[in-house]
Parts: sequence; structure tokens; C-alpha cells
Amino acid sequence: MKACGLVVEYNPFHYGHQYHLKQAKEKTNADCVVAVMSGNFLQRGEPAIMDKYSRAKAAIIGGVDLVIELPYVYAVQYSDYFAKGAIDILYHTGVNSICFGSESGNIHSFSDAYLLKKQYHDQYETYVKTYLNEGHAYPDAATKAYQSIFGISDILDVSKPNNILGLSYVQAIKDAKYPIKPVTIKRIQNNYHDTAITGNIASATSIRKEVLKNPSASESAAETMPAATLDILQSYKYEAGCWHDWELYFPFLKYRVETMTITELRQIEGIVEGLEHRIVRTASNASSFQEWMTALKTKRYTWTRLQRIFVHILTNTKKEENILANNVGYIRILAMNKSGQAYLNQQKKQAELPFITKINQIQHPSLQIEERAAKAYYSVLPGSKQRKFFLQEIKSPIIIK
Repeated sequence: MKACGLVVEYNPFHYGHQYHLKQAKEKTNADCVVAVMSGNFLQRGEPAIMDKYSRAKAAIIGGVDLVIELPYVYAVQYSDYFAKGAIDILYHTGVNSICFGSESGNIHSFSDAYLLKKQYHDQYETYVKTYLNEGHAYPDAATKAYQSIFGISDILDVSKPNNILGLSYVQAIKDAKYPIKPVTIKRIQNNYHDTAITGNIASATSIRKEVLKNPSASESAAETMPAATLDILQSYKYEAGCWHDWELYFPFLKYRVETMTITELRQIEGIVEGLEHRIVRTASNASSFQEWMTALKTKRYTWTRLQRIFVHILTNTKKEENILANNVGYIRILAMNKSGQAYLNQQKKQAELPFITKINQIQHPSLQIEERAAKAYYSVLPGSKQRKFFLQEIKSPIIIK
């Protein structure tokens, strides 16, 4: 079976994702589509609106054949680390190609940008350091470095979020010399950061905003996603009692910070340059997560970077765990259909890594962090429900026939 890989978050699965999935199948002529999906916490440092099992179920019903978890240690990271983890997993799952959405829509622009970045590596790194020293956040520094060397008209526009991720995917494939063909499709009808729904294909950001604002899910939000996604969203809210957003975690997060010593806070992954003092100083006056973030944000410390740090505080993820030092040690299956099951059976015969379904199936440092992340994610649920939802971590994957 020929497989195409997707790197996704599906927060939640909507018509834009369905379009991507359809285009991926057509462009790669794949027999099976394998999605590597972030778990309960996402790349921008946010809790997913509903848990990974519900999102994986919506993906399978939506047409994905096999959903694999992107471990926390890669999911809540900068684009290069995020991409490296996802591509490593897809390689070990045996995919022939990957298909990603981008503002460019031209795969040659990614290949050219990668080659130029390699050719001018030292000059690029010098520019990045210069812009960082001027107080720019890393994404801005990287964008400015590209523009300083290559200009913006004749090369990939790395100020665009999907282009940034796409370049990271291509870089991960080429650096590792993986026999995976990268393919891209152009993002249509909306932009990644759009906050308003303007049609039936909308950004996940705008859909979440509308859903969280209107618990019954307004008509405009309902028109952007398959009926199955809407049903799963509403069922999750009924069973869990909430949809997840940062404000729910604010009291827990504030408690964590205010009961930690400066030394303990300094050990948390992502905290550098004395940022621990600023976090403690702003905590006492914050009455909401939004207010706290607004007080913390600077040109150097972007909203996304700070959110990632808050996720690491919430999950007690420390630098000393060397969370990126361990290579991918397993492939964890979240959900599949019959085609995905057949593909998995085929790959098991030649796989270098074990395929697992439960966090207690093997011993691996990443799985210890997964357990903490799951408990942190479900901590906002009532006590009896916390246990019920956490038990999914040691149950069989979702199989939809």
C-alpha cells in the first residue's frame, strides 16, 4: 500500500482539513493517508479544544485512515523541532510522501529556499543572532534574516506561518535524507490567523473562537465543519463538562507559579534570560490568563513562546529531562479504519520501531511526560471525570470500520 503522510492538529477537524485530505490523496495517488497529530497540547502552546481521542475519531470519520500521536516533546515546540518529530514518525511509519498546506502552494519554492539556507548557512545564522540581539523574537529574526540575504520577491515568504512549517518539513526530510516526496497545496479562502468566519472554509482559530463564544455552536461555526465533527464536539462538552481553553487553567497555572521557588521555575523548559522573575512579578496582579499574557508579552517574547512556557509549567516539564535528546522510540496509534489497519499490519513486518497504543505498554522517557501532560490536561474536569478520561491512555485505539 502506498501512503501519504499529513502533519495535523485538527483543532477541530473542519472543511479546510477535508479539502487538504482530498487534495493529498489526488496529488499523491495514495492508498492510505496517515496523519501524525499533536496530542492534548498544541504547537502554539494551547490546550486543544477537546482531547486527542475525540479529535482522532473526527479525523477517521472525516477520511483519514490512520492517526498517530505526535509526542508532547515535539508537539509543544518551535517549528523545526515540531517538524523533525513529525517527519521522523512518518518515516518510521513508512509513508512515501507528505502533503502540507502553504501560502506558497509551490513545492519548488521550498526546495529552493532550503538549498539557499544551506548555502548561506553561516551568513543566515549571523543575521539571526543580530536580530535576536536587537530584541526580535526568533520567528521575526528568522524572517528578517531570510529577507536580508535573499529579498522577499523571488524566494519563499517565511513571514507566513504555513510557509514556515512547510520549510521545516522539507528541511527535516532533506537533512535526514529520507525517501519521502514533499507535496504542497495552496491554502484557500482564509488565512491561518483569521479570527472571523467568512465562509464554509475557515481558519481553526476563527472556528474555536465562535464555538467557545457560543456553547451551542452558532450556525456560522456549524457550516465550517462536517456534521460528525460537530456531533463529537457537542458530545465531548456534554461528557467532560467543558471545552478546553487557557482561561480554565488560569487558577492552576497561577497556583503553580506562586508556590514555586525562583530556582524551580528557572528549571522549566523554555525559561531563559531571567524570564522567571517577570513571570512571578506579573502573576500577582493578573486576574485572567489573557491579562497575564498581555502583561508578559514583549517584542522578544511572543504570545506563542510564552504559551509554550506556560504549558511546560503546567506539565512540570524541566530542561534537565532533555526532552529533545531522545530520538523517537515508538509509534503510538490513536485511531484507524480498515484501510489504516491493513496498512499498519503491512508496516509492522518491517518497522524499526514498536507500534504501541498505551502509555504503559513500553518504557520510554517521552511516555512519562505524556502521562503528566494527560493528567494536566484533564485537571480542569470534575474529579470523577478526570479518572474516566485519563483511562483512555491505557485502552485500545479507536477503530472505525
